[in-house]
Amino acid sequence: MGNENDNSGGYDLTDPKVMFVYDPTGENHGGMPTYLWGIEGQQCGAPPGMATRRQLSKKGLRKNGQEPVGQLMFKARGRRKAFLFLIDKAAPKRPWTAAKQAAVEKAARSRRRCVECKRTDLDYIPQQVAPAWGRCNDCMGYPPNDGEDHE
Repeated sequence: MGNENDNSGGYDLTDPKVMFVYDPTGENHGGMPTYLWGIEGQQCGAPPGMATRRQLSKKGLRKNGQEPVGQLMFKARGRRKAFLFLIDKAAPKRPWTAAKQAAVEKAARSRRRCVECKRTDLDYIPQQVAPAWGRCNDCMGYPPNDGEDHE
């Protein structure tokens, strides 16, 4: 257990059962200030001026190469964390260009084309999962989804 000067709340931080410790100084998390979100009975949320990548994105911003200045711990299928970045150091998102749109559409088309029968009216084909390797269910010998053959 900790002494009176530590910020561990008396928890053994090496114990995997200890999941969340509010640590705004970073003393117990390798220097990374740690805040909690959505955990009952605990102080919650990051201080003003910090945001996660997803929150920055919703504001039309990107992290702009800065390193995380903190982390937000939360429960979602176990122990999870999101890094925090300073909002005032963030930059506007780069605009979506026609070339970027074309590249995304080309990648999406390739994921809807069977490498064996060349069919393109498919929703999605796993490209790197054996034994499919880019083949549709019909070419793999699975029953067709719509009940029609494509010979």
